[in-house]
Amino acid sequence: MKKILILLLAIFAASSAWAQPDPAGHHLTPNRRVARKSPYRGCKNFGKTIAVFGGSLSVLEESDAAKQIWADLLGAEVTTYGVGGAGFSCDQGYSLQRQVDMADDYDIYVLWASTNDFVNSRECGSWKDYTALDGYDPESLKTQCGGINYCIKTILERNPRAEIYFFTSLRFFGTDSGRNPFSTEPNKTGKTFADYVRAQKDCCAHYGIPVLDQFNLQGINVFNYKQFYREDSLHMTSDGYARIGPVQAAFLSNGF
Repeated sequence: MKKILILLLAIFAASSAWAQPDPAGHHLTPNRRVARKSPYRGCKNFGKTIAVFGGSLSVLEESDAAKQIWADLLGAEVTTYGVGGAGFSCDQGYSLQRQVDMADDYDIYVLWASTNDFVNSRECGSWKDYTALDGYDPESLKTQCGGINYCIKTILERNPRAEIYFFTSLRFFGTDSGRNPFSTEPNKTGKTFADYVRAQKDCCAHYGIPVLDQFNLQGINVFNYKQFYREDSLHMTSDGYARIGPVQAAFLSNGF
C-alpha cells in the first residue's frame, strides 16, 4: 500500500510539473540569411524582441510556422508565453493576465486573443472594464475586456516604451457563431463570438492599440477551412499558420 501511495504521489508531482508553464517561454531566433534580404529591413520594428501571449492557438507547435516567418522577415527574436486553455478573463486557465505578470521586458508585446473566453462563457464585458471609469474594479478582471485592459495597463506601467499589438481571435468552424460574423448563435452569456471580437477591438481603440483583425482577414472560410484546420475544426495546421504568418509579419513590421 505504501509503495502504491509513493507511486501515485510521484505521478502527481510529475504531472503537476509538466502542467506548469515554462517561465522562460518558447524561443525562436531568425535565420540571418533570410533577414538580410527581408523587405522589412528598413521598418520600425526590424530587429526587435517580441513576446507573445495567448491560448493554444498562440503556442501550438504548428504556430511556429507563423512565428518563424516573423522572426526571419523581421530579424526578430520571438518568445511565446502562451498556455493552452488561456483567456483574458482571470478565471480562464493560465490567463493572459498571469502570463503578462511573469514575462520579462521586450520591445513588442503581442496579445493574441483565443476562443476560450467565448467557448467557456466568461463574461465579455465592455471597454470600460478595469479602467479609471470603474476605478480599476478587481471584479472586472473576470471579463474578457477587463483582462485585456489589465494586460495593456500592466505592460505599459512596467515598460512605457513597449509597443503593444493585438491579434483578434481567429475563426473556428465547429459552430456557426465561430465562423459567421452575422451569426445570432450565442454562448451562455447571450453574446456571439463576433460580439467578443468587436469588444476586443473596442478595448484597443480606447487605448490606441493597433489591431490585426484576424477574424476578418484570415482568408479562411467554410469552403476551404479543411485545408488549414485540424479535424477538430478549432486548431490550425502548419499550413494554416503559414497562410496567416506573412500577414502577421507585415502588420508587426510597422504596427499598421
